[in-house]
Amino acid sequence: MSAILSVKDLSVHTRDVTLVDQVSFDLAAGERVGLIGESGSGKSLTALAVLGLLGDGLRASGRAELDGEDLLSATERRVCELRAERIAMIFQEPMTALNPTQRIGDQVGEALRIHRGASRRAAKLAAVELLARVELPDPARYADRYPHELSGGQRQRVMMAMAISCDPDVILADEPTTALDVTVQRRILELLDRLVTEEGCALLMITHDLAVVSELCERILTMYGGRLVEQGPAAEMLHQPRHPYTQALLETSRAISVDSSAPGGALPSIPGSVPSAGHFPAGCPFRDRCSNAVERCGEFPSMKTDGDHAIACWNPLTGAEADAGSGSGADATAADVPSAGRP
Repeated sequence: MSAILSVKDLSVHTRDVTLVDQVSFDLAAGERVGLIGESGSGKSLTALAVLGLLGDGLRASGRAELDGEDLLSATERRVCELRAERIAMIFQEPMTALNPTQRIGDQVGEALRIHRGASRRAAKLAAVELLARVELPDPARYADRYPHELSGGQRQRVMMAMAISCDPDVILADEPTTALDVTVQRRILELLDRLVTEEGCALLMITHDLAVVSELCERILTMYGGRLVEQGPAAEMLHQPRHPYTQALLETSRAISVDSSAPGGALPSIPGSVPSAGHFPAGCPFRDRCSNAVERCGEFPSMKTDGDHAIACWNPLTGAEADAGSGSGADATAADVPSAGRP
């Protein structure tokens, strides 16, 4: 399949520090890809750089081609056009993305007025239809409300309605269920799954929740220290990871699922913590936390491709090590990863 979004050597810098370092990946039309990693790995910055939404003091380099058109070198006006018509984002915390002084219907219909030339009345009618598509009850009534009058799950539905308003080719979803309780998480994920299917658009799902990618995604990218360290088909990545960091994420996810109801004791975690920006070790950024580290890990390995799988590691896991570490064995299925929304 041809790539609808092609990211090549994308980096994000401050004046003194590189926060995202030469990230490259493709997203095919209609494909669903999960971008995973702990907080501080650079996942959200990657998405914001692609969309031209970096904050003051940050700059991006490289290329992010949407159907062949580079978003990073395009004018601000052109990027604004593409953000509404071709590529959209669902933010982690909708309250920070919605305008507190505007009614919901006006905000959902705004892109239709600006980019499709819809009249105010036509845009409001379309907004009500979009709110119905995201399963808000009595959508006409909710269209007249303000963001603070909605619950967190309802606001996230509004963000989804805004994202699909102009039939985008690509949706970037940045931890869209993190702030919600488990029951609402499940409903939002089911809704996102349905909307992406109905729209036929590509999805980049940014999350630390491996259960989410196991259910929604066909391919997974693992990110750590501002770099991609592994990528491949979801089935392989979830059950035979090659990078020690991906394996550590899987082990922690499974252990938390098993131990979450046990009284007392600390939840399992990866040894150490994610360093702050600018304080990752030279070479492989994971080497200070990695039991497989060797002397050569002081140099960063280039991404090596093996079939549909690619890994940046000097001492990758063998198939037997990956099976033993994941506890999955040869007969592993997606059921080994805890279901999204399960406490």
